[in-house]
Amino acid sequence: MKVLVWVLIAGCGLMSLGCSSPPTPVVSAAPSAPVDQPPAAKPATSTLEFVAMGPIVVEQELDVTSLRDGVVSELLVDVDSPVRKGQLLARLDDRQLVAEREAAEHKVRSIQADVKNWESEVKVREVDLQRSEQMLKDGIETQQQVDHDRYNLTATRYELERERENLMNAGSNLQAIELELEQARISAPFNGVVARRYVRQGQRVAAGDKLFWVTAIEHLQVRFTVPERYSRSLKVGDQVSLTLSTGQGETTSAKVIHVSPVVDPASGTVEVIALLGKQSLFRPGMTASIHLPKTS
Repeated sequence: MKVLVWVLIAGCGLMSLGCSSPPTPVVSAAPSAPVDQPPAAKPATSTLEFVAMGPIVVEQELDVTSLRDGVVSELLVDVDSPVRKGQLLARLDDRQLVAEREAAEHKVRSIQADVKNWESEVKVREVDLQRSEQMLKDGIETQQQVDHDRYNLTATRYELERERENLMNAGSNLQAIELELEQARISAPFNGVVARRYVRQGQRVAAGDKLFWVTAIEHLQVRFTVPERYSRSLKVGDQVSLTLSTGQGETTSAKVIHVSPVVDPASGTVEVIALLGKQSLFRPGMTASIHLPKTS
């Protein structure tokens, strides 16, 4: 019985061995051909530009105002008129002032004549005193007469001094009238162009009223701000490139004349001023694009 059991066990083992499939051979894959990889990108040395925007301005631009009350009697220039420093732009009615000046001149000449008269009178009094003193030595004249002549000389000298003071006062009055006449003549404060006219001929103006807006057209400047890191590479004397923001293609160069030593804490920017070279299309009030090399 035991022999039969072992025979059955052995038979089952042979059957299990016969039914099992042989192991699948492992085939190693052939190495694939190397694929060309693109070279690693080098850190580009940036040639991009930082572009700032800023207005074209001039150092000299001014509203010319009236220095006195009056009526505009004459307009000698208009808008777009080129002017030179000291050129007459307009005139206020000055007829009353001209008459006052003539009266003051007559007064000055009259007092000048009085001064000369008193100078002559002083010389006469000096001669009288010398004669009296000599006659006193000779016993011909009394001491009272000598004292009388001396007092007359002193009084005459005081009269001469008073007339000289009157002459100075009259001269100062004449100078004041001349100043008022000068204020009635409106002149250009510098070379430039009349950009705006605020008044008409015959209009009454008061002291402080605006009459003209005169602006220079040379020595243009551009004011702009840059981030703090860009300001470190900018220094006075550097050249920057400018183009018009209107896209007209006009380009010019400008020389940096000022870099602010302080940083605006609110924006973290630094103000820069550059002086434009000779240009054709750039005008005060335009907006320009300022091109700066980008920092690494």
